[in-house]
Amino acid sequence: MLDIKRIRQNPEAVLAALGSRGGEYSVDKVLELDNQRREIIGRVEALKAQKNATSKAIPQRKLAGEDLAPLFAEMKAVSEKIKADDEALADINQAIRNELLGLPNIPNPEVAVGLDDSENVEIRKWGEPTAFDFEPKAHWDLGTELDILDFDRAHKLTGARFSMFKGLGAKLERALTNFMLYVHTVDQDYIEIAPPFMVNRASMTGTGQLPKFEEDAFHLEREDFFLVPTAEVPVTNIHRDEIIPDDAMPIYYTAYTPCFREEAGSAGRDTRGLIRNHQFDKVEMVKFVRPEDSYDELEKLTADAEVILQQLAIPYRVVELCTGDLGFSSAKTYDIEVWMPSYGRYVEISSCSNFEDYQARRANIRYRDPATKHTQYVHTLNGSGLAVGRTFAAVLENYQNADGSITIPDALVHYMGGVTKIKK
Repeated sequence: MLDIKRIRQNPEAVLAALGSRGGEYSVDKVLELDNQRREIIGRVEALKAQKNATSKAIPQRKLAGEDLAPLFAEMKAVSEKIKADDEALADINQAIRNELLGLPNIPNPEVAVGLDDSENVEIRKWGEPTAFDFEPKAHWDLGTELDILDFDRAHKLTGARFSMFKGLGAKLERALTNFMLYVHTVDQDYIEIAPPFMVNRASMTGTGQLPKFEEDAFHLEREDFFLVPTAEVPVTNIHRDEIIPDDAMPIYYTAYTPCFREEAGSAGRDTRGLIRNHQFDKVEMVKFVRPEDSYDELEKLTADAEVILQQLAIPYRVVELCTGDLGFSSAKTYDIEVWMPSYGRYVEISSCSNFEDYQARRANIRYRDPATKHTQYVHTLNGSGLAVGRTFAAVLENYQNADGSITIPDALVHYMGGVTKIKK
C-alpha cells in the first residue's frame, strides 16, 4: 500500500510512476477523501477544545450560583457532534484504505520503463542451452512414456491443469523439494516454516492478492478462507500487526507449500505439462529487512535461488522486469528463467522481488528504529527457490537421453536414495 503522505506531497510524480506500469490510475479520490478527513479532524479538535473549556467553566459557574443546565446541554450537543464526526472519520479512513489497496506499488526509479515482457532486460546467463545429438522430447512425453507422470488420471480425479506424479516421478518431485529446503536451511541459514495451506482474507490482503486478484484465488466461501497461491502469503503474514525487534533483523524464512491458482487470465497458455497448473509445489524464500538493506538483500535472495539451478547444472538466465511486467506489489523484480529444450527458449522458474514497504503497510509490519526509537515499516522480499514442478520439467528435458531415460543430477542422487537414472 502506498504512503498517503507521498501521494499528498507529490501526486503528479506518483501518477507518472504508476503510469509507467501501463494502464490508467487515479489518486483524485484519495486526495478528496484525505481533504475530508483532515477537515473532520480539525473540526473534532475544535469541538474537543470547546468541550474542555465548558467543562472547566462549570465549577466557577456553580460557585456563582448560575444555572448549569445550558452548559450541560451544550456539552451534550458537542459530544454528539464529536461522536458523529468520529464515526464519519472511521468511514473515511476505511474508504481511503480501500482506494489505496487498489493502487499498485511504485516501481523503483532504476527499473527500466517498458510495456511488457518483451522489454525486460537480461542481466546474466549461466551455462549454455543444452545441446543434443538426437531430437529431444517435451517433459510431458518423457514423463508419460516413463510412467512417472499421469495427466489423464489427474484430469479424471480433478480436471484440466492438474498433474499426478507416480513412482520415481513422485520420488523425484519430493527429492527436489527436500534438496531445495536443505540448501536454504543448511547452506543459506533460512528458518524453515511449515505454514497452513489455507489463509484468511486479512492475510491475502496483506501481501496484495486481494482485493485486486480475487478471481485468481481458490476461495472457500463458508469459512472465507483461501487456498494459498504461494507460501509468500502465510509466511509474510507471520509478522502481521507486529513490531519486530530491530536486533532480530534481517529475518530469513523458507517454506514448502502446494500452491493453488485459478490462472483466470491465462487461457490457452502453456496448457500442456507442468508449466501452468492449478496446483503445483513450490519452495519460497521470504525476508524481513531494514529499508536501507533491502536492495542488497534482493541481490542475495536472487543469488540464493540461482544456487539451486547451479547445483543442478541446468542452464538459466536472470532478467530484470520492466515496469510494464512488474507484479502488482513489487518495486523491483528479477525473474530467473530456466532453459527448456522443448520450448526452445527460457521459461520463468522463479521471481525474486523487493516490495519495499508496500506489503508492510498493508499488513502493518514494523520495527523500532534504535536511533530514533520510532517505529518504521520493514521492507519485505520474497523469491521462489524454486517452483518444484517447473524444476522437475527442466530436469526431465535437460537430462534426457536418446533412449528416453533420464539421468538424475548428481545433487539429487542422495535425495533419490541412490537412484541415478529413471528408465523404462
